[in-house]
Amino acid sequence: MHTHRRHNVARPHRARPGDPACGNTDRIVVQGLTKTYGQVHAVDQVSFSVGDGEIFALLGPNGAGKTTIVEILEGYRARDSGSVDVLGFDPATGGSAYRARIGVVLQSAGFEEEFTVRELVRLQCGLFPRRHDPDELIDLVGLGDKRTVRVKGLSGGQRRRLDLALGLAGAPELLFLDEPTTGFDPAARHHAWELVARLRDLGTTILLTTHYLEEAQRLADRVGVLGAGQLLTVGTPDELRAQSRLPTIISFRLPPSPPSTEMPATSAPPKIHGDHVRVLSRDPLADSWQVIQWARDRRIELSDFTVAPPTLEDAYLALTGEADHA
Repeated sequence: MHTHRRHNVARPHRARPGDPACGNTDRIVVQGLTKTYGQVHAVDQVSFSVGDGEIFALLGPNGAGKTTIVEILEGYRARDSGSVDVLGFDPATGGSAYRARIGVVLQSAGFEEEFTVRELVRLQCGLFPRRHDPDELIDLVGLGDKRTVRVKGLSGGQRRRLDLALGLAGAPELLFLDEPTTGFDPAARHHAWELVARLRDLGTTILLTTHYLEEAQRLADRVGVLGAGQLLTVGTPDELRAQSRLPTIISFRLPPSPPSTEMPATSAPPKIHGDHVRVLSRDPLADSWQVIQWARDRRIELSDFTVAPPTLEDAYLALTGEADHA
C-alpha cells in the first residue's frame, strides 16, 4: 500500500522471566556503531543508550548520520561493526518478533490516494490483535473532520497526521519518529507535541529526529548531537546549554534623549547599536541588577528589557560549529 517502507507497529508487551528485555531499563543500547560507504564514514564509532519511557532526540545537520543510525536501529539497514540492542533484540536478526514491538513514523510515506483516512487507519489497526479504535485514533491525531476525505485531498500537514495515526495503530512499545511535524502549522505542531508527551507519559519509549530545535527542547529528556558521523555530545537540554558556555544576553533600548552616556557597570562591557544595548553576561543575576539600578538612579525607563539565556538551538549551533553561519 505504501510506496516506501511499511509503517511497523506493535502490541503492548510486558516483560516476563526469560524475556530478552526483562530486567533491562535501557530499551536501546548502541556501542561502537560504524557504517561506511566507500571512503565515507556515515557513522563512526557511535555509542549511546535510551532508557525505558524516555524521549531521546538525535540532532545534527544533513549528512551527520541520523537517518543511517535510525534505519540500523529499525532493522532496515545493515551495520559494518559495533553492537546494537533494541528491546533485547539485534534489529538485524530480530525479524517479525522484533518488528511486532516497534512503531515507525517515516519522514515521508506513500499512500493509496483513493483510500479515505478512516479506511487506511481501520485497515492498519485491523492488522493487530490489540489495537486502537480507528475513529478514536483519528480524533487523537486531529483528523476527526477529515475521516471521510480521500488521501489525495489532504494537505501536507494532514498527511503527516495520518502518518502518526498509522504509526500508532498498534500502540508500539518503542516509537521511531522521523521529523514528525514537518509541514505542520504552529497550532498543529503544538498539538503533536502534546500527543508525543502523552505517549511518553503512558510509558512509550521514543527516538526522535528533528530539525526543529524548539521541538527537541520541548520534548526530549536527553539529546544526542551528531556531526560528520560522530556523536559530539549527549545530555539533557539544560546540560547541553551549560556545556556550550554561551552567555546570557541582557538587552534593552535607550530613551530618545538619555540623561547620561554612562553605561551600567556590568561584568562585560555593554554593546551599543543605535538605541539598542546588549550585555553578553556570564553573571546574569548580578548584571541584571546593575542595569536596573543604573536605570533607577537616572530615572530611565527601560524599554524592551529582556534577559535571554542560551537556547538549545544556540547550544546546538555552537557545538556543531555552525554558529558563525546561523
